[in-house]
Order: sequence, then C-alpha cells, then structure tokens
Amino acid sequence: MNNLNSILIEGTLVRDPVVRTTPKGTTVCNFRIASNRFFKQDNGMEKEVSFFDVETWAKLAETCGNIGKKGRGVRIVGRLKEDRWAGNDGKPRSRISIVAEHAEFRPDFKKERETEIEKVSEEAVMEATF
Repeated sequence: MNNLNSILIEGTLVRDPVVRTTPKGTTVCNFRIASNRFFKQDNGMEKEVSFFDVETWAKLAETCGNIGKKGRGVRIVGRLKEDRWAGNDGKPRSRISIVAEHAEFRPDFKKERETEIEKVSEEAVMEATF
C-alpha cells in the first residue's frame, strides 16, 4: 500500500521554465517557485519566503513551458520526490522537489492589456485608413 504523498502549493515563478526532451522523446519542464508566508510577530507582520523546484512531464510540461514566465503566479498540485546521490566528496546528498500532476497559472493581466492595446491600435489604424 502506498502512503499518502500529496502537496498543494501556490507561488510565483522566479525564472522562466526550462523545457527539455528525454532520450525517449518525453518532454520535461523544470521551474522554481517562491511561496510567501505571512505571520504575526510582536507588533508587526513578518514574511517568510520558501523556494521549491517543480518538474512536470509530457503534455503538462509542454503547457508549462509555453505559458509559464518569470513573475507569473501558479498553483501546483502534485507529490514530493527525493533525489539521492553521492557528492564529489563521496558523502550522500539529497534534494526534495515537487512533481506536478496539475498546474494552474494565474491570469497574465499584462499580456491581456498589451493585447487590448494592440487591438485598439489596429482599430485606430483601420478607422484612419477608411
């Protein structure tokens, strides 16, 4: 029986996603997100930032690579995965990352505004032409 291994996290991409293809032809997309936590301490609010590596596979990887951009908000549903290896000094090393099974990106309002501006500019050119 498998143990429960599930995570839901929201954050912001800290850099553009990196997309690659495995030797068997499967698409993999890796990116890093920052997730903020605010809490009350003494008489003020404190901010704690945590960074997480995320990997996606197949069609989800293609989608994340196409629409994910630095600064864009994202909600990830997935599982935790631990990679283990021996360092150059022979000591064991490990890293925990998130394997996403679902990703939702927040609307990119800047892109929508640029599209609206382009549309208005095209309409103005068309009106001026006729």
